[in-house]
Amino acid sequence: MRLVLLGPPGAGKGTQAHRLADRFGIPLIATGDIFRNNVERDTVLGREARRYMDAGELVPDEVVVAMVVGALEAAPDGFILDGFPRNLAQAEALETELERTEQPLSAALAFSIRDDTAVKRLVGRRTCTTCQRTYNLALHPPKVGGVCDVCGGRLEQRQDDREDTVRRRLEIYHESTEPLIGFYAGRDLLRTVDAEGSEAEVADRAERAVGLVTGGQGPPARA
Repeated sequence: MRLVLLGPPGAGKGTQAHRLADRFGIPLIATGDIFRNNVERDTVLGREARRYMDAGELVPDEVVVAMVVGALEAAPDGFILDGFPRNLAQAEALETELERTEQPLSAALAFSIRDDTAVKRLVGRRTCTTCQRTYNLALHPPKVGGVCDVCGGRLEQRQDDREDTVRRRLEIYHESTEPLIGFYAGRDLLRTVDAEGSEAEVADRAERAVGLVTGGQGPPARA
């Protein structure tokens, strides 16, 4: 099973991606991690990306796609892709590459949420500086303040989780990424998940959506 996760900032994609990966035993491929890894390891693609970054320019889609495809080829039995594609050009390039490697997508899960709810969630969000797990001070606080439950790393508020930045990120999402909803709907790959509600409620809806992709079988029964 090969999934793409879509949705605006604050929809909980990162949290649900981890839950789905754990629940279904599918590798989670977070494109932000891929990008950083290539740059830090000074790979050919990493050096190419750094060249544009140092010049203050956007990294071309073809470089980003090549990084992603390299990671996907290492997951032949399926994956959950979080953070990519971000626009139609990237979606089309990804589709072409996956067809070439005979790894077509199974579905695109779109997490739907109101902008006001997204802002409330993100302003209260804290991210682990070590493993990138996310928490919310109101909705999903850590067991110990400022400390990740999973790895013990330090939690912090990212600069892009401040309210003015969040609202600008939502504007960019609506302009550039939201058109992907129609792109995948036109290919009969779209599965919409209502992201309003608690983390557990959204997780149940996401699992049911994935169950439709897997022929209604759903995940293994919980112990």
